[in-house]
Amino acid sequence: MRTIAVDPRTDALIIVDVQNDFCPGGALAVPYGDEVVPVINRLLEHRWLSVATMDWHPAEHCSFAPHGGPWPPHCVQESVGAELHPELDATKIQFIITKGSDPDRDAYSGFQGTDLAKILREKGINRTVVCGIATDYCVRATAHDALHEGFQVLVLEDAIRGVEVHAGDCQRAIEELRQAGAEIILSSDLSFDERL
Repeated sequence: MRTIAVDPRTDALIIVDVQNDFCPGGALAVPYGDEVVPVINRLLEHRWLSVATMDWHPAEHCSFAPHGGPWPPHCVQESVGAELHPELDATKIQFIITKGSDPDRDAYSGFQGTDLAKILREKGINRTVVCGIATDYCVRATAHDALHEGFQVLVLEDAIRGVEVHAGDCQRAIEELRQAGAEIILSSDLSFDERL
């Protein structure tokens, strides 16, 4: 088993879109999406910067099928579906980043049109640990943009779940991220020294 030491001074956890609409019973449910929650909660028990991204769409968003997009309406602003999963320990999350609020622009990445990169740099972060939903869309886009912004990226394979519109989409996304420079690891590979 490999061990990757987490430095809370320079490492940050990015939790992508663990919202009701992406979990079982939601408007755009990802199979087994809620299974990421207990894994993420264990990571939130440690003292380090944690950021959650959230789709935060207006009702007429361009990604919605009634407006010509590919998806059913989901994560509409102020709706229950847009809320973080109730079992996710949101009290341990320092920053919430909302995205996709422009009705005419899609935003899969937590970096697109947000202050996420600025926040991470101001906090002295150089490595991001990415998890959440969905592997083949918002997780992939967020991890890609983190690399593009110059951050090291670790993707937690046991704390992501995907849509799989086409069979193999998740594995292709993971391979794409690996080739782009991300490390694909398990949450159990992370080691925390609580003295730091």
